[in-house]
Amino acid sequence: MKQVIALLAALLTGSMAYAQPAQYILALSKGDKKMVVLNYETLDSITAVDISEDPHEIVTNETGTIAYISHPVLTGKGHTISIVDLKKMVHRKSLDTRPFYTPHGLSYVDGQLWFTAQGSKAVAIYDTREDQVTEALGTGQDFTHLIYVKPDGKTFYTTNVESGTVSIYEKKEIPPYMPPTGVLPPNAKPRTEWRQTLVNAGFGAEGFDVSEEANELWAARPDGHIIVVDLTTRKIKAEINTHVLGLHRLKITPDGKSVAIVSVKTGDLLFYNRSTRQQETRKNIGQGAGIYMDALHNRMFVSCTPNNYISVIDLRTRNEIKKITINRPDAVTSVLVKQDQ
Repeated sequence: MKQVIALLAALLTGSMAYAQPAQYILALSKGDKKMVVLNYETLDSITAVDISEDPHEIVTNETGTIAYISHPVLTGKGHTISIVDLKKMVHRKSLDTRPFYTPHGLSYVDGQLWFTAQGSKAVAIYDTREDQVTEALGTGQDFTHLIYVKPDGKTFYTTNVESGTVSIYEKKEIPPYMPPTGVLPPNAKPRTEWRQTLVNAGFGAEGFDVSEEANELWAARPDGHIIVVDLTTRKIKAEINTHVLGLHRLKITPDGKSVAIVSVKTGDLLFYNRSTRQQETRKNIGQGAGIYMDALHNRMFVSCTPNNYISVIDLRTRNEIKKITINRPDAVTSVLVKQDQ
């Protein structure tokens, strides 16, 4: 009976909270070489995990127990991705990505960690179960930077910043190769291979997002232009001149109706209507370099790297509700960590 009473008391007082899922905001600090852990509700700091030099992007696995953090080290030949245990909040190990250099953009789909390798002009796929890179796809483009992978893992998009292109890669069935004789061999069969389509988005096209319907891709350029790509025709269907220099990243709002764009040069935050492609609002919040949309609380996190803070925006009012001081922040995400029972 005493054990039962103690168990009930522990549950009521929360001293067994470790057995319950825990939700956090994770933010990278390039200045301190840390992953900062914040309370999801209050945004108060909980702890910070030491990682390594130049952390840029972060994704988590399906159970929220592991975080993967890229370290491109843009001035050299970076080749590591940090693996962080989110239950123990410790750096577990560093994944050596060589011969794929300068890992940056990350996406996690069904046990596969996809990453761009800027220095190798490629996208590589690391199988987390086999603990090795199992596939690599060359873009042949300069500065392959960010990546978006569709949930089925059969289509992905990247921006190639210095080539000014968007790669659309699809895994599809290809007819048998016709030899020079013009006669197919008796055992000829279709094969499944990756095929790349390049869309010319203009020099510097970097930050991008894909609509939930996967029919549009919006990309931002530092000359103030926004490019809208029709993903069905794979052609540009609109180009918007915002007249705001330094556009860096953009994200579609959780309701799918608007696009938020930040300028790392002027500090402006712009909202454009997806249907009319007209500006809705513009305000100065700081030199935005990264965006995370938190759909659950309808709020947006903007990492103002040069200003050493993250600006938190209420998407209903589009007003700033909090500033979080972090030394040169970059990528932000949220995670629900499923603890052992």
